[in-house]
Amino acid sequence: MYLSKKVRMNRLFSGGKCLDVAIDHGVCNEPTFMDGLEDMGGVVKALVDAGPDAIQMNYGQSDLLQTIDGKNKPALVMRVDMGNPYNAERHRHMWALMQNEEEPILTALRMDAACVVVNLFMLPDEPELFKQCVQNISRLTNACEKYGMPLMIEPLVMQPNSERGGYLVDGNADKIVTLVRLAREMGADIVKADPTDNPDDFHRVVEAARCPVLVRGGGKEDLLKVFEKSSRLMRQGAHGMVYGRNIYQHDNPRGVVQALMAMIHQDVDAAEAWAIYQSAFEAA
Repeated sequence: MYLSKKVRMNRLFSGGKCLDVAIDHGVCNEPTFMDGLEDMGGVVKALVDAGPDAIQMNYGQSDLLQTIDGKNKPALVMRVDMGNPYNAERHRHMWALMQNEEEPILTALRMDAACVVVNLFMLPDEPELFKQCVQNISRLTNACEKYGMPLMIEPLVMQPNSERGGYLVDGNADKIVTLVRLAREMGADIVKADPTDNPDDFHRVVEAARCPVLVRGGGKEDLLKVFEKSSRLMRQGAHGMVYGRNIYQHDNPRGVVQALMAMIHQDVDAAEAWAIYQSAFEAA
């Protein structure tokens, strides 16, 4: 890995671990994702005060983070693609495109991002969508190597849209491991992976990646269950999390960040994380 990549990776990871709070949901064009993100300026300020390792954003909102005075703020992870698989209905044409087709990481360089992130969609009966993702990643890999920018790939294995309305996660360990391996083969420096149905199988994902693996959060769940699952995944070798709705859609996002940071960096268990959250909630 080039020195410049290592420098940026060091901004993301502390002791090899990272909590990345994703608030890049605006490009998904899905109204339910926006609950809790109406006031982006307020959200960014609250997250900076909470102190995660990184915040994941798109170019058009990243100034809210990068124009904050001082050195002690989370690193910027920049989303560089967008697509339409997140809506409840199945679109006539499924697509995934770079946000900047000519210079795919230029915006990330301009805003001093520590990393870029891109999707690798594996949807049933959508080979063209998968092909577009492969093409996106192929272009990004070259650009990231040229400029020393770490590349986070997000392999997403989805169930058929008809199963429950909308493309939802397929937690089959064999499918996730296979797609994670493909992401690594294509040059991922970091993998953002869905949890396996059985969290105790997640070590297979880590072994296939051969690079830091951050767990993707998905939709909002009961917070205690989130902590319990997260603890099991960390014990299977995960290097941290990329959580969005399971932070910003809960009543006290700051408390959730504090609890997850303790789990990631201090190895507290789910019960201890819950106690940290409860204390923060009562103090708010």
